[in-house]
Amino acid sequence: MANSPGAQLVYFGTYTGQKSQGIYVAEFETATGRLSDARLAAKTRNPTFLAIDPKRQLLYAVNEIGDFEGGKSGAVSAFRIDAKTGNLDFLNEQSSGGAGPCHLAVASNGTCVLVANYGSGSVAVLPLEADGRLRAPSASVQHHGGSINPQRQDGPHAHFITWSPDEQLILTCDLGLDQVLFYRLDPARFLLNPNEPPFFSIKPGSGPRHLAFHPAGRFAYVLNEISSTLTCCTYDSRRGLLNEVQTVSTLPGTYHGANTCAEVQIHPSGKYLYASNRGHDSIAVFKLDSKTGAASLIQNQSTQGKTPRHFSLGPAAGWLIAENQDSDNVVVFKVDGDNGTLAPTGQSLKIGAPVCAVFLPTH
Repeated sequence: MANSPGAQLVYFGTYTGQKSQGIYVAEFETATGRLSDARLAAKTRNPTFLAIDPKRQLLYAVNEIGDFEGGKSGAVSAFRIDAKTGNLDFLNEQSSGGAGPCHLAVASNGTCVLVANYGSGSVAVLPLEADGRLRAPSASVQHHGGSINPQRQDGPHAHFITWSPDEQLILTCDLGLDQVLFYRLDPARFLLNPNEPPFFSIKPGSGPRHLAFHPAGRFAYVLNEISSTLTCCTYDSRRGLLNEVQTVSTLPGTYHGANTCAEVQIHPSGKYLYASNRGHDSIAVFKLDSKTGAASLIQNQSTQGKTPRHFSLGPAAGWLIAENQDSDNVVVFKVDGDNGTLAPTGQSLKIGAPVCAVFLPTH
């Protein structure tokens, strides 16, 4: 694979099995939205979420397992990116500090990786060597408690972790607790200390899964998996405080079937928000109020497949790629720059159990 002019590399994480062996790579033509055929970039077990350090051309993947080196832990793997070929060269792997890791984030200064472990309901910090290799977890914080849904919330389930826009705080969504928890990182020892206040509570039974910050930094949006809702909040960066503005459904009023939400992302303009529905199998498109942060549902676009666990806004947010886990296909949509709505392009790609997509930024 040659990284041709006008194209970007895009990497796909998967659940491995008969149809997938690990992380796949394809070329994406930014002018046309065309995806090349995908090929295997690295063999690794259940790389269900990926994150890129663009400065150092590194890619990190969670390995959503619970038996790393014979223990009750998942893993995180590190790879060096060959931007010319798309190949991933394995560097090393470490314990994720808990079972069933499902999300991770890389520090912008390249010092550490944060991990959310769904199975054990814990979060961890893995410091990085100068060459990008992972060190063993320096901190692992176990959450405790549960909420009102006995099937999904009998214990903690950390599902997402990220930095605040100013990188002063770390936020994690715990689906089992109906909370967004706040931590501060000790940069010398790479330890996590609870913020004050330590968490923001969501309506019981909602199941917060992922979170997105508005580009202006004044608003944050929590996507709730179990209740299929979006909680819009103001954000106080000084205190690390969320306050609810409204909670709205991600589904059209005519739909009454089963559904769970998965991914949420905001257009770089700050005008539109996108959220994926699994069951209704659609991308919900919201228009955002720049003054209040409130969201208005303006479209539900079919993902042309089953179970869109994740999606990614492409280069310059002119495109959206949806990964349909249970129909083994990736589908490209055009983003209307005037109103934020989505339109099918006819471009699709077969990949076994795709669950994440990340673009390699161009320099």
